Amino acid sequence: MSQLKDLLERGKFVITAEVGPPKGADLREFKDIVRLLKGGVDALNVTDGQGASMKLSSLAGCVAILQEGAEPVMQMTGRDRNRIAIQSELLGAYALGVRNLLAITGDYPTLGDNPSAKPVYDLDSVGILLAASSLMEGRDLAGNPLKGEPPSFYLGATVNPNFEPLEIELIKMEKKIHAGARFFQTQAVYQIDIADRFMKEASRLNVKILIGIIPLRSVRSAHFVSKMIPGVKVPQGLIHRLESAPDPKLEGLRIAAELIRKVREHGLAHGIHIMAIGAERSIPLLLDML
Repeated sequence: MSQLKDLLERGKFVITAEVGPPKGADLREFKDIVRLLKGGVDALNVTDGQGASMKLSSLAGCVAILQEGAEPVMQMTGRDRNRIAIQSELLGAYALGVRNLLAITGDYPTLGDNPSAKPVYDLDSVGILLAASSLMEGRDLAGNPLKGEPPSFYLGATVNPNFEPLEIELIKMEKKIHAGARFFQTQAVYQIDIADRFMKEASRLNVKILIGIIPLRSVRSAHFVSKMIPGVKVPQGLIHRLESAPDPKLEGLRIAAELIRKVREHGLAHGIHIMAIGAERSIPLLLDML
């Protein structure tokens, strides 16, 4: 059974964090980060070729997390696999102990470190959710029956509260729910009023929502986030705080902690999802600030 599902359904304010697998087969540093985080977070997402860059597979990272006694969330993009490979990997993941799945369409290959790679996109995030839901009912997408007991995943997807018009994003969210999604992790949010507005609109959908947090490390990172992530804008006031801080990285963690506290204290979501993007070792300090 998914421990993440159990915690959310029991009403616990959940904290998840994203961890990127290495660009190589050496898992020592990855496992070291898992051991560092597992006592402070409830589950660890393993990215799947984040930014269309070639890394160790999400499935291998999830197995490493299980070996360390923590709860993994396997991310799966539709960019690199057709439906046969996706369903095969889902079955393999379940057989190896993975119980949580986050479905993502995936960045285009030209954005990554192998720009000549051919994109697949046989299934988008909704299609991946439908494939997983079909497997959970005991058949593949073509209607062929599975042998033995079917898998049982806690299915998740992503949503962007910053997107305008928000109604479009809510329609996409509903499609993912109809395809099987039961929890959502959002894109980064830096303004509490955006989280509040989004949650008021999304509360009718009866799913668990974790607000995304990307701790800022510098003024440059703030501008990068605003430029590269659709709809996300770091307020000028936060940029000014980073500019005037003697230690911008520490100030970025303070900003993240303030946002998390507001989300939790005002009951704006069912949890938060921390995306440190290469700075996972700073997460314990962020959690201490809470």
